Amino acid sequence: MHFQKIKELENQYVMNTYGRVEIALEKGEGSILYDTEGNSYIDLTSGIGVNSLGYHHPALTQAIQRQAEKLMHCSNIFYSQPMAEVAEILCRETGLSKVFFANSGAEANEGMIKLTRKYSTDKYGKERNKILSLRQSFHGRTMTTLMATGQDKFHKYFYPFPTGFDYVETNRFEDFISHVDDTVCGIMMEMIQGEGGVLPLDKDFVQQVTTYCQQKDILVMIDEVQTGIGRTGTLFCYEQYDIQPDIISVAKGLAGGVPMGGFVCNEKCADVLQPGMHGSTFGGNLLASVAAQTVLHTVNDPTFLQTVKEKGDYFKQNLLPLEKIKTVRGKGLMLGIIVDPDQRADYVAQLREKGVLVLTAGTDAIRLLPPLVITYEEIDQALAAMKEVFA
Repeated sequence: MHFQKIKELENQYVMNTYGRVEIALEKGEGSILYDTEGNSYIDLTSGIGVNSLGYHHPALTQAIQRQAEKLMHCSNIFYSQPMAEVAEILCRETGLSKVFFANSGAEANEGMIKLTRKYSTDKYGKERNKILSLRQSFHGRTMTTLMATGQDKFHKYFYPFPTGFDYVETNRFEDFISHVDDTVCGIMMEMIQGEGGVLPLDKDFVQQVTTYCQQKDILVMIDEVQTGIGRTGTLFCYEQYDIQPDIISVAKGLAGGVPMGGFVCNEKCADVLQPGMHGSTFGGNLLASVAAQTVLHTVNDPTFLQTVKEKGDYFKQNLLPLEKIKTVRGKGLMLGIIVDPDQRADYVAQLREKGVLVLTAGTDAIRLLPPLVITYEEIDQALAAMKEVFA
């Protein structure tokens, strides 16, 4: 079906909730995408950080095919070997204790909030229920995760919003302290604020907050939805901050394109949620779990993770000298090219015309989230187009 027909169908039958780019993607190979009109693009978006192994990855494709021939889904009232094995990997590699599986980052964060409030209610009473988060954060689009998001523009239209949230100025420990009282049960942080503009947190701030919270039994909740699964050069970004969280959320790249999310918690939270207190119909289904196993076995390798860091450094080194780029923020293959906000949309369109797909974030960042398997040849092709646009 040609693009114009697809567009007409969508305009007639699909809610207009996205600002669509004027192409329809049809297939992919590695880090290259193809649209319905036969045009090819170097993908620096990976479905907003989802397609961690790119497209048509042999091991991932074969694993999904094999599982689809056996059993894709069964109820969580039954045991599942693939789900248990993914949980084992996540607990072993994080040093945490138990996992709950869902389908998305918003669900993972919502579950993390529920676990934190239940832990605190059980131990201190129902008045200790407030969650702190950071200004410029983004945690999802459910009613609760919208309110956990520290950006006022998301707190519109859907009144009344859930209560029990407050917001701390990023990287300001004194402001964090000023917001802590006897009602606070947890703080929620992204190590790099992706939607906020690819803004890495200061290591000192994260460590100070974590130490304080551990002393006060305030749970440290790390949102690794976008930064996790090797995206920044370690399996999880918090590892680079030398902290041990109480709970982390994970999604996006976990199953390489199959919807999967969840949260991982430490021992003191492991048995807080009992049967019937939380659930997810599709969470941890066999197809997603087998995909996640394949992704983790590929990504969670020291050599692979080192190449993610090196590719990110290579991008930075070649982008920073370009005249129209103010700076480049981020870690590994989660990068934000900071440009004039008034020119950003034009730069994105020019790159697309030259066969390079990118994202935006915040007010002034062009965000790069390529598949972790992107080759140096593909990076060089993207850089050639960027040098023309940003020269």
